[in-house]
Amino acid sequence: MSLILGIDLSTQSCTTEVRDAETFAVVGRSRTPLPATTPPVSEHDPLDWWSSVVRTCSILRSEGVDLGAVRSMSVSGQCHALVALNADGQPIRPAKLWNDTTTAPQVKWLLSEVPTEEWVRRVGSVPTPAFTVAKLAWLLENEPRTIGATEQILLPHDYITFRLTGQFVTDRSEASGTGYFDSVDNRYDTELLHRLFGNVLDWDRVLPRVGEPDSIAGRVTEDAAMQLGVPAGTLVAVGGGDQHVAPLGLGTAPGDVVFSLGTSGTVSTLSEAPVIDVAGDIDCVANAVGGWLPLACTLNSTKVTDWAANLLGVDVQELDRLALAAPQSDGLAVFVPYLDGERTPSVPDATGVLAGITSGMGREEFAASAFYGVLAGLLYGFDALDRIGVLTDGRIIAVGGGARSEAYTQFLANLLARDVWTIGEPEATVRGACVQALAALRNQSPMELAIALRPQAVLAASPESTDALWPKLRPRYAEVSTFAANMQRPRSE
Repeated sequence: MSLILGIDLSTQSCTTEVRDAETFAVVGRSRTPLPATTPPVSEHDPLDWWSSVVRTCSILRSEGVDLGAVRSMSVSGQCHALVALNADGQPIRPAKLWNDTTTAPQVKWLLSEVPTEEWVRRVGSVPTPAFTVAKLAWLLENEPRTIGATEQILLPHDYITFRLTGQFVTDRSEASGTGYFDSVDNRYDTELLHRLFGNVLDWDRVLPRVGEPDSIAGRVTEDAAMQLGVPAGTLVAVGGGDQHVAPLGLGTAPGDVVFSLGTSGTVSTLSEAPVIDVAGDIDCVANAVGGWLPLACTLNSTKVTDWAANLLGVDVQELDRLALAAPQSDGLAVFVPYLDGERTPSVPDATGVLAGITSGMGREEFAASAFYGVLAGLLYGFDALDRIGVLTDGRIIAVGGGARSEAYTQFLANLLARDVWTIGEPEATVRGACVQALAALRNQSPMELAIALRPQAVLAASPESTDALWPKLRPRYAEVSTFAANMQRPRSE
């Protein structure tokens, strides 16, 4: 039996999945947690990432999975974080993650140096505190010695690929989230980097090469093989960002809209042509198959409902029950859950606001407001997708941990007056990494294979009314979100 192996390095955990290369059946799956982080400072030691990969493989071997039969691998990972390596290939400092918002002042400077419209024209997106270019600006201002010792700049999935192969390589989906890559011409905008930062680094040398969606990053080294238990020389596909590889696992097509409900929230679709959002709400990044993945990302997703459950002294299952028991009307209190600031819209110093409270508000109504608040933030992005003209008339698909919640899926169906589907696979992103690994092994197009292996969709919720709730909620949510954006938290936090 020949096997393929996929790795998903998220903000919270590392998941490794092994599948049969002939049947694509799951042979084994393991997960290890990563250290918890809370904005504004959110950092990980990249060495912990590699240790987690090693541990997941050790768990699989202990469960009887023959990793010696692995023939191809691929890595997906959280986007944006900056991994600075020294001349020995060692991390110089912890990586600032996508949800680290200490870079907000640097974003203001970046936007003062380059107008919004020019950012969109050059790199497809307007930088937020999440983007790698903001992390780079922060390091230059706060840690010049780190920059002085930097010989290579990587992203999280690039770092794991480097540990596997010894090669400095990324893909266009990851590169397009840096803030200095042109995904239309498929090249780094080194002119932009010189304009912003001068010659502090040799930009042509420190950035990894960018592989095509169907290319091979390299082969597993003897050292990595010994640590993981896979054969030396195993193929390693180019990999990609987690939100970009997930559509491979889902088998989505243009028009399908994916609502990802995890640590962060995203709403995205596929586009065969590049799109532009001069307002900056949509990141017009590349996807993992040669096209584009217009998406909006929120900082505050299922962690909000976790917080609400903890506040009420219940578990998330009971929070679900409470929310579903609340009267369903457009007169609910409006919760804008900017608990950790927000990315879309970009208001990193904002705070959460609950408005419209009355003496009649009980635990059920509070629980419902938490779910609706998270979804309203994503629907702000959904509206932006419509505004820039991409197709959103396909399936509404919910993925991530929140997709297992009846309240999330039912409320999303009610807000849009559309059916909501889930996918009969628990780990879309790591499944997508396995699709990419198999495509590399077969020398096949990842997109063609993703469609051929499309998992079964399950109807999770149908709207309780043909009258969509979101158009009624939208004006009040917009009013409260404007207020929340102006409720700035002290930077000392």
